[in-house]
Amino acid sequence: MTYAVHTIESAPEAAKGALVDASKAYGFLPNLLAVMSEAPALLKAYRAAMGLFDETSFNPSERQVVLLTTSNENDCEYCVAAHSIIAAMQKVPDEVVQAIREGNPIADAKLDALRRFTASVVSTRGRPSDEDTKRFLNAGYAKAQILEVVLGVGMKTLSNYTNHIADTPLDQAFAEAAWSKVP
Repeated sequence: MTYAVHTIESAPEAAKGALVDASKAYGFLPNLLAVMSEAPALLKAYRAAMGLFDETSFNPSERQVVLLTTSNENDCEYCVAAHSIIAAMQKVPDEVVQAIREGNPIADAKLDALRRFTASVVSTRGRPSDEDTKRFLNAGYAKAQILEVVLGVGMKTLSNYTNHIADTPLDQAFAEAAWSKVP
């Protein structure tokens, strides 16, 4: 089944306001949001969850570690590419982004604990091992941040699954960071 990559004009009426806002915020309308607009409630939920994830105690680099790791674990080519570019814009060190893209440890032990914990949450469907949880907490993260990871994973899973189902075409703005999981 194919999904339209809507424009603001072709999108369902209930999605148009969110698309206008997104277009202003990004300087273009990302294909992901254009596809999500087919189901306005999904688009609104995703944008709301994104805003809430930005309110967590994680700094921008840590948030990108959660989002990139979730996308890598879910094998989402669109989101890994998009968040690689977004991470660079937010001054996340390139070696951190590359490690996640390649599925390798991050040299920074605290960020690597976050990467490992996030990967565990995704791969175990929300049942990380006691060892992964202890490693995360021992790295300096708080108990509440376990649930903030859940928020980030949930938000990113909405977009990962949408991209899988819709085969969302990669935007030109993210093309230089195109990615596919190496087996």
